Amino acid sequence: MEDLAQSRLYSEELGIDLASGNDRELFSWLLASMLFGARISEKIAKQTYRAFKNHGLLDPQRIIDAGMDELIQIMHEGGYTRYDGVASDQILRTCRRLVEMYDGSLIRLLTEADGPRDLERQLEEFHGIGPVTVNIFLRELRPFWENADPEPLPRTKKMAERCGIDLNAYGRSSMTFARVEAGLIRMRRKNPQKE
Repeated sequence: MEDLAQSRLYSEELGIDLASGNDRELFSWLLASMLFGARISEKIAKQTYRAFKNHGLLDPQRIIDAGMDELIQIMHEGGYTRYDGVASDQILRTCRRLVEMYDGSLIRLLTEADGPRDLERQLEEFHGIGPVTVNIFLRELRPFWENADPEPLPRTKKMAERCGIDLNAYGRSSMTFARVEAGLIRMRRKNPQKE
């Protein structure tokens, strides 16, 4: 499965440069992760992220300043037809907490964590961010942040087993591991019967 090791990360597909390590890129990925973690299609998540980007709303304070009405419009533009108010509220509340607790800096949150599990716990304290969203956010940060080391999701492990891939053969903090994991997730979505 050498081709899986060449899989594009979801962040790369959206034009987010996690290797830069700057707050804007990290926040952009958190926003995208929240959208991917919602119960909507991957296509709508990508469209909605791009709508935020087109409106210049890739900063927590700018999202707060935009307010609920503008966020709902952006959600509609991205393809949300239900739960747009709920998702908008979750994003607003996350941005407010990030600004209040961490001066709007995910770098601060990431560096202040006392290890991977503490980082996961801190992220889950944000409204609307659960284990799946935390996993989405942190799995592509593995190569860049020591404390970003979530356990692969059970369905990803199951897909790896079915494909005969030993995830332990790769260093968890390597780019190869992140790419293989992204490839397995895409494969699972394209072939749900393989579960």
